[in-house]
Amino acid sequence: MTLSEEQREQIKTHAGRAFPFVERCGVETLEVDRGYCRMRMPLAPNHNHVGTMYAGALYTLAELPGGVIYMTSFDTSRFYPIVKDMQIRFRRPATTDIEVEVRISEEEVQRVQAEAEANGKCDFAWDTELKNSHGEVVATTRNLYQLRRIGQ
Repeated sequence: MTLSEEQREQIKTHAGRAFPFVERCGVETLEVDRGYCRMRMPLAPNHNHVGTMYAGALYTLAELPGGVIYMTSFDTSRFYPIVKDMQIRFRRPATTDIEVEVRISEEEVQRVQAEAEANGKCDFAWDTELKNSHGEVVATTRNLYQLRRIGQ
């Protein structure tokens, strides 16, 4: 199951404006589809005192796909996501814009939604790589989310 072009454009627009903080960071949602998201965080205005990307901006970029995956994959009228845990490992200084790409399978989408329907909630996780404009990994993360049924 894929999203229509109109749905993809609506999600891309909403993802960059979901929270004032995200809008100030200049995060751009580049591509979305069911279970898929690719985003970019610009170096400016997210640089720190030594000219590299601020660690909090990298963390934010790694966490944001959770909301986009939620919007593209799950019944937003019946469920909501929360972040349960996230671990980040910094590998090298981020001196360019940074991108992240996340994909979960249709089977995982179905499993998570079915378990959340049956039990009121379901954990799901993925690993990410944050890459600079040269394709080099600047950080890796382990993201643990939970889908909860509204009213739980």
